[in-house]
Amino acid sequence: MRDSKPTGTSSEHPFANRPHATLVRLSFPVLLSLIAEPLTGLVDTAFIKRLGAESLAALGVGAVALSGLFWVFSFLGISTQTEVAQAEGDNDRSRSVSMSSLALVMSMAIGLMVALLGIPLTSHLATLLGASGAIHEGAVDYISWRWLGAPAILITLTASGALRGLQDMRSPLWIALGINGVNIALDPILIFGAGPVPALGITGAAVASVVAYWIGAVWSIRIVNRKLGWSFQVDFSAVGRLMRAGADLFIRTGVLNLFLLLTTREATHGGAEIGAAHQAIRQVWMFGTFVLDALAVTGQSLVAYFLGGDRILSARRVARIVCLWSVWSGCLLGFVLWLGSGIVIDLLVPATAVAFFNSAWIIAIAVQPLNALAFATDGLHWGSGDYRYLRNAVILATGVGAGGLLAGPHTLDWIWIMTAAWIGVRATLGVIRIWPGVGSSPFRVMD
Repeated sequence: MRDSKPTGTSSEHPFANRPHATLVRLSFPVLLSLIAEPLTGLVDTAFIKRLGAESLAALGVGAVALSGLFWVFSFLGISTQTEVAQAEGDNDRSRSVSMSSLALVMSMAIGLMVALLGIPLTSHLATLLGASGAIHEGAVDYISWRWLGAPAILITLTASGALRGLQDMRSPLWIALGINGVNIALDPILIFGAGPVPALGITGAAVASVVAYWIGAVWSIRIVNRKLGWSFQVDFSAVGRLMRAGADLFIRTGVLNLFLLLTTREATHGGAEIGAAHQAIRQVWMFGTFVLDALAVTGQSLVAYFLGGDRILSARRVARIVCLWSVWSGCLLGFVLWLGSGIVIDLLVPATAVAFFNSAWIIAIAVQPLNALAFATDGLHWGSGDYRYLRNAVILATGVGAGGLLAGPHTLDWIWIMTAAWIGVRATLGVIRIWPGVGSSPFRVMD
């Protein structure tokens, strides 16, 4: 068996002696930073709810469309975090600097491309998601403004990945709190108007997000420059690694979001009330997934760090502890959501949509432990660089989920039942890649 090449600081990592304490210490700032974004989404939802079910359904269409598209480019943050962490595990700081600089330049270029290509396609995108009439009009207004923040979102995402690769979990927290604090402060002013500022409605929520993210992008670049420095030398082999990782993650995330977009489309076709109920559940569900992702993100950095030093047994230990903590966290999250059902209805669900909400909400709660395991194994495989396996796993899971969604009854309950099945396939495939280590698993220990 191997846990070899304990060079430099790899053998001195605090996880070796205090694994649980180290995991909690690193995960807690990640948890707070990841909560910040969906919390702002909940605030947006609560404000837009006051404008009526049609505006809330339009926000749901716009939020799903843009989060899905931006999430497709999450490979910039994911691969940068893994590359930096592996370089640090191998005591190669120059590689960390080179990879972070390259990824930030790529994120700016890709963000500009997304904005330029997306603006003329906005109306078609809203139509694709089943929006029509007033819902379509509101979604187009929201999406059109949000395109302007595309480069800033990708820059911030990439910078946070580089910092977490250094296992600096606090800087991304302050960046996230700053961005979302600005967003929340601007929301009521721009949505409802104040003094000389006119009421912009759903457009105001979009403008608030754009301003906040550009402030965050500038701030995050300055922090990365201070922590790592900057390199103007282009490593073409590094470009190739990022692009290969990007291709697998791009397909994986695109297919994953295809399923989420399909669920929103099915709900929107059911009318404004079902669309609004689905938006409320989806928003809280996204909040929950970001909570669960804190352990996955930390596990990614730790696994990449140990595998960078060729310490496979240590990486497997990280995987076991992260999965254990994740399942228990999923159980706790489900219990908390069940206790808060009334609050969710009061804050997020229009009165006309409550009848469609309740049973689908119970399904979303029940699947939280399994959802936690799916997220945990995603993070562990990101850390090992096993991007192609994750791509294939999501393709299979989406085939199962989408097939069942299209073949079954077009109700909100069925949408969430098939979402649970989709999650279950992902979790199962993620676990068996580690234990026993099917295929050419990076976690497999050779005698």
